[in-house]
Amino acid sequence: MARGWESKSVENQIAEAQTSRQAQRGRALTAEEVELQKRKQALQLERTRLIKEMERAYKRRHLEILERGLAHIERELAKLN
Repeated sequence: MARGWESKSVENQIAEAQTSRQAQRGRALTAEEVELQKRKQALQLERTRLIKEMERAYKRRHLEILERGLAHIERELAKLN
């Protein structure tokens, strides 16, 4: 399972790097764009935290709760992209 998450994380890092490069290329970001980037970063940090916690979870019920949380975060990130 972890291997799939790692590849998604790499994809997210690549997309984030491209976004930041575009932002630095010359135009100032609007307040909405800045807010959107902050929201994406917060969701990505939460996603990373959930994945790390899932790796340590040993009770099935706890893991199910974390999986639902991860699914929610991924839906939110998909909406923003």
